[in-house]
Amino acid sequence: MITKESILASAKKTILSESQSIAKLSDYIDNNFFEAVTMIHNLKGRLIITGIGKSAIIAQKIVATLNSTGTPALFLHASEAIHGDLGMLQAGDGVICISKSGNSPEIKVLVPLLKRFGNKLIAITGNVTSFLGKEAHYTLNTFVDAEACPNNLAPTNSTTAQLVMGDALAVCLMEMKSFTAEDFAKYHPGGALGKKLLLRVIDMLDASRKPMVNPDSSVKNVIVEISEKRLGVAAVIENNIVVGIITDGDIRRMLNKTETIAGLTAKDIMTVNPKTIQSTDMVVDALNIMEDFSITQLVVVDHGEYQGVVHLHDILKEGIV
Repeated sequence: MITKESILASAKKTILSESQSIAKLSDYIDNNFFEAVTMIHNLKGRLIITGIGKSAIIAQKIVATLNSTGTPALFLHASEAIHGDLGMLQAGDGVICISKSGNSPEIKVLVPLLKRFGNKLIAITGNVTSFLGKEAHYTLNTFVDAEACPNNLAPTNSTTAQLVMGDALAVCLMEMKSFTAEDFAKYHPGGALGKKLLLRVIDMLDASRKPMVNPDSSVKNVIVEISEKRLGVAAVIENNIVVGIITDGDIRRMLNKTETIAGLTAKDIMTVNPKTIQSTDMVVDALNIMEDFSITQLVVVDHGEYQGVVHLHDILKEGIV
């Protein structure tokens, strides 16, 4: 009978089984791995990664990881390779072939063809004595004692091991290339990650929404300016220099303290020395300042001159967080 307890126990058993298989991979890292990474790093061309079945799916993920971390890679399906796709392989390319057994019919057909072109071949296999393991120039061992599958059939531990070996290659290559967060952003310009690494304050500024008043402006004019620009704030400007800031919160607090606004001016209610940021700074830095000081707007100032306001809501709309 299937119970809640048995389901949870099975899930935990699967996770533990896979984690143990991954941990054992570190014992298989040897000179083959070093030479394989060095070969990939020195490639003049691309890295072609091939496999069949579940290994093909793992190959595609490794390709995606490598491409996003500065190593040009292409996926080649093992069965399609012998029907024309082998044409993507060029001189100067390297090849990784992924196969648990290393003895599947497709692999036995493909490997001699790959070597015929003179390209260096890396095997990622769970059987180093297999056809693939023996024919490859470098063999990376991903042997697992058993699959997490209760029938020891469905690729589970073995595909996880392949995936982790690919990640190990990718991380080592990143370190060899001194691949930085800025480099990573070049390949991820979209989405929250790309924006966090690339978007600058100047990209957020809207010239039509630049709330400003002078120190002698009446409170009524301040309120109008804040309302029209819809940023919840107005910078107090004198000779194009920011001398203070007035937020809608300042307006509310002022109204609670006084019976009339007659005679009051911007300089009477402004906050001096407001928090500022430069237009060339990263938006994520602006967000950090807002969080540190529990504020929702930052005045943007370049070389002492007022440029505008960046608002928390605009940052949130960009999906930075």
